[in-house]
Amino acid sequence: MLKGKIVSLRAVEKSDLKQLLIWRNNPKFRIFFRENREINNYNQKQWFENVVKKKEDTHMFSIIENKSNKLIGACGLCYIDWINKNADFSIYIGKNKIYIDSKFTIDAANLLLSYGFEVLNLHRIWAEIYDFDKKKINMFKKLKFTLDGRFREHIWAKKRWCDSLFFGLVSKDYFKNKKNKI
Repeated sequence: MLKGKIVSLRAVEKSDLKQLLIWRNNPKFRIFFRENREINNYNQKQWFENVVKKKEDTHMFSIIENKSNKLIGACGLCYIDWINKNADFSIYIGKNKIYIDSKFTIDAANLLLSYGFEVLNLHRIWAEIYDFDKKKINMFKKLKFTLDGRFREHIWAKKRWCDSLFFGLVSKDYFKNKKNKI
């Protein structure tokens, strides 16, 4: 278990699946996910059995609030490329339909970045988000990610063509930022 100031990250348990499915299928969250179709119990169980438990290129975590010891969200490093040492960053807080905030999300994100750079020895952590996802854009700015690129009019959402934004953080910047916080 990775313990932060207000949250901890632990392995996704089978008992988490029902709640994660509810959050995952919330249309107000789902619009921000690249895989934006509704999923059923079978899909959720398959994801858990075949991705979470078995795939070496995916490290998913349940986000637990330290104060209550309750599940409040999920995060992970996905599509880990072990040769080029990079991974896709994923996170959301389902509790109270928060999605992204400056409290739980930032603490969980810092734990995940520490795990990725300090434990897995990754070189780069990146994320693809959409131009209308203002909460994640602000989160990545707080975490000192760089806007690396944009795919113009890449997805159809909100009744218009929207851009995909690619944010990234490389290990030397992570360690420099960490050193400056001390």
